[in-house]
Amino acid sequence: MLKVTIKTEESVETWELEGKLSGDWVKELERCWRDRPTASGLSLHLRLKAVSYIDAAGRELLSTMHGRGVEIRGCSCMTNAVVDEITRHSGAN
Repeated sequence: MLKVTIKTEESVETWELEGKLSGDWVKELERCWRDRPTASGLSLHLRLKAVSYIDAAGRELLSTMHGRGVEIRGCSCMTNAVVDEITRHSGAN
């Protein structure tokens, strides 16, 4: 299961993720992201608030999102390591 809580403050829309970012939940998060209106002018921030597992497809989606300007932050040792890996790889390109 994946829970997404959306908060908006000033010019930032923050999505707080809880649960597992794997399987069909990756597809659902991608669908929500792609269907998000971009004309709002809000930047998107992802907070991996209570994410307990991220599979390879989830890592790939996070990497793609980061590459398209989404700020991603981990909130635990595991998610911080995933975010560090994503940002390190994107900086190498």
